[in-house]
Amino acid sequence: MPSFTLPSTYARVRRVTSFEELLTTPFADGVNALCWERPLTGDFGGVMARLDLKGGITALEEADLVRGPWDAACREAVDFMLGDLRLLRKHGKAPELNGIVGYPRDEDPGVLRTDVYSFHADRATGEADTWLCTYLGPSSEGLRNDEARRHVDDPAIRAALLRDYEGTEDVGFLEYLDDYCYDLHYAPISQARPFSFGLGNLWRIAVEYPGCPVPPCIHRAPESLPGCPPRLLLIA
Repeated sequence: MPSFTLPSTYARVRRVTSFEELLTTPFADGVNALCWERPLTGDFGGVMARLDLKGGITALEEADLVRGPWDAACREAVDFMLGDLRLLRKHGKAPELNGIVGYPRDEDPGVLRTDVYSFHADRATGEADTWLCTYLGPSSEGLRNDEARRHVDDPAIRAALLRDYEGTEDVGFLEYLDDYCYDLHYAPISQARPFSFGLGNLWRIAVEYPGCPVPPCIHRAPESLPGCPPRLLLIA
C-alpha cells in the first residue's frame, strides 16, 4: 500500500506508531502534522461501488456501512472504517465519513479562489485539530510552511482585494480577509515539493487558533481526474 514520502530534511511531520501516540503527542518544535501509517485491508473499491454515489459529497452514516450485505473483502474494509469512527468518537471527536465524487468549486472566484482544491489551513476560535484519512481515491496533499506564501501577501493580489473591499488597509480590511478566509489560502513557491498524505494513514494536523504553538498545517484536496475512483475520506 502506498505511503507518503518526505524529504529527509522535512521537519513538520512526525510519524507515530499508535493511535494513543497520535492522540497525545503535542504539536511543538515546529511539528504541525502527525501521521500514523497503516496498511489498508479489505475491498474499499467494492464498498464504494455498492454505495453507488451519484455526485458531489455524500455523507455515509454508520447504518449505511452496517447494513450490507457485504462479501468478506468488503466487510473487512467496512470494519476498518467503523473501527476508526468508533475510536474517534470514544475520544470526543466528531468524525464524518464522506464519499466524494467532486467538491464544489468557486463558480465566480473573483480575485482569489478559496475552495478546498486550493492549498489552505484550517482555523478555529479555540484549541482544535483536524483528523484525516483517505481510504480510496486520490489522497490529500500537504505543503511545508517554508515552501508556501499566503496569497494575501502577494502585492498584486492584496491590491486587488483592497479594491474589492473599497476601503483602506485598516482593521476592517483585515476582518474582511478573515471573514472570507482569504488569509488562509497559500501558493506554493517555485521550488515547492507538495507531499501526499497517502492511503490508510490517519493524520492529525494543526489548525490556526489563538495561542497555537506551531504554524497551521497547509493542505488541500486533490484534483478529481478522469478515471480516478471517488474518494472515501474520514474527517474530524
